[in-house]
Amino acid sequence: MLVQDLMSAPAITCTGDAALTDAANLMREHDIGSVVILEDGKVTGILTERDLLRAAAAEAEPATERVRMWMTANPDVLGPQEDAGQAWSSLTHHRYRHLPVVEGEELIGVVSIRDLFGAASLRPAGEHAADAPKGLEGVVVATTTIGDVRGREGFYHYRQYSAIDLAASRTFEDVWHLLLFGELPDRARSRAFANELASLRTLPKGLRAVLPAIAGAGSPLDVLRTGVSFLGAELGWRPVSDVDPAEVRAHTLRLGSVVPVLLAAAHRLRNGLPPVEPRADLSLAANYLWMLTGAEAEPEHARAIDQYLVVATDHGFNASTFTARVITSTQADLAAAVCGAIGALSGPLHGGAPSRALDMLDTIGTVDHAEAWLRRAVTNNERLMGFGHRVYKTEDPRSTFLRSVAQSLGGPLVGYATEVEQIALRVLAELKPGRELYTNVEFYAGVVMNSCGVAREMFTPTFAVARTVGWTVNVLEQMADNRLIRPTARYIGPPPPQPVPAP
Repeated sequence: MLVQDLMSAPAITCTGDAALTDAANLMREHDIGSVVILEDGKVTGILTERDLLRAAAAEAEPATERVRMWMTANPDVLGPQEDAGQAWSSLTHHRYRHLPVVEGEELIGVVSIRDLFGAASLRPAGEHAADAPKGLEGVVVATTTIGDVRGREGFYHYRQYSAIDLAASRTFEDVWHLLLFGELPDRARSRAFANELASLRTLPKGLRAVLPAIAGAGSPLDVLRTGVSFLGAELGWRPVSDVDPAEVRAHTLRLGSVVPVLLAAAHRLRNGLPPVEPRADLSLAANYLWMLTGAEAEPEHARAIDQYLVVATDHGFNASTFTARVITSTQADLAAAVCGAIGALSGPLHGGAPSRALDMLDTIGTVDHAEAWLRRAVTNNERLMGFGHRVYKTEDPRSTFLRSVAQSLGGPLVGYATEVEQIALRVLAELKPGRELYTNVEFYAGVVMNSCGVAREMFTPTFAVARTVGWTVNVLEQMADNRLIRPTARYIGPPPPQPVPAP
């Protein structure tokens, strides 16, 4: 919380030549405890109720006694961007009750002890805040207009629209436009925006040259992280504090357009195949499948991947999105923020489950073996991949939607996965009553991507294609109203200071 969030404004003022009676009348009329003394537009003093009491105790004549005789001259002042804790420290250390707030040399408000007591989150300087729950679960760390997740309801949205409704009726490019500009495009703007994105797909010369060397070094997410870092360096992306927001917005379009191209080209190189050049006549999803496989995708496959990208674009302050915002709060460049987000995504508790869910189905083998295998796994407290979610305590709406997408594609895997899901839910309800465990997005995401010809090692990278848009939109929002994200930890080690032992 900042001083500007607490102060009373505008400040009530008078001159040093005003009578004490005039100052007292101002305090009474405005229900305030102080007036600030201005001379030639500059703060020269402050007169408080306590000063009026001192004057009365000295039997001063209020109608003739001048304010300058009783005011605190040249008082300490605060800046509007200072932390509220600094205001508390200044007031309590000097036993003040009011402090002027000055921006440059202009008086813009007053902070009082009463203002500070009214701020529920304030604590005295040097004291720790109340402990937050592990993992910051349920802690509100920012405001956003991008979207929200309502875990108990099984609902999430982008801007004012249900994300699932968007996936059912609009394209990934349309949703990108919505998140970036705050509105869905009409038909003409939709075509223009999709064409603009398609024109940005070409890998820059330097990145294209080094890609063969890095394509086989580590996992696809390792390659993506290195590639994004190289891209930012090659294109000269600077700290966001040094760049106009419109320029950063242009960088986000370039990055979001290049990421699927980079991933697809690296995938083919890693498998001993030449990269396929991107096509500007295809949608982002169709072009991604074209570059992965070298064959033009069936329309239903391209649409299924497009819908998966829509449902995966953003999902509240998940670990990778929060990481991107923390890095942006330092005013680092866009590539740094997205590299950090990719690093967070690489952890198996965040983005690694789609392929593992299919691995589990492979291990089970057949529907006949499912119940025994699942009972043994649950009894041994083994994690069922693709089940359970940190936020949702009911069905994950993404899983429900992707189940319908998978069923529309058909195939033996879809029927098998659906039967295993029902058996797993029954076993979980029996052996883990009250745990509210359901399939999450990863379970059917893997089924959909497998049905569309995406290799398993590319499941999580495909998730990153979608989430790059969500990350970059959050970067832009953090830039627009930035404050360094710097939480506090509670020390629980040995009590300091202790003597340092001799060597």
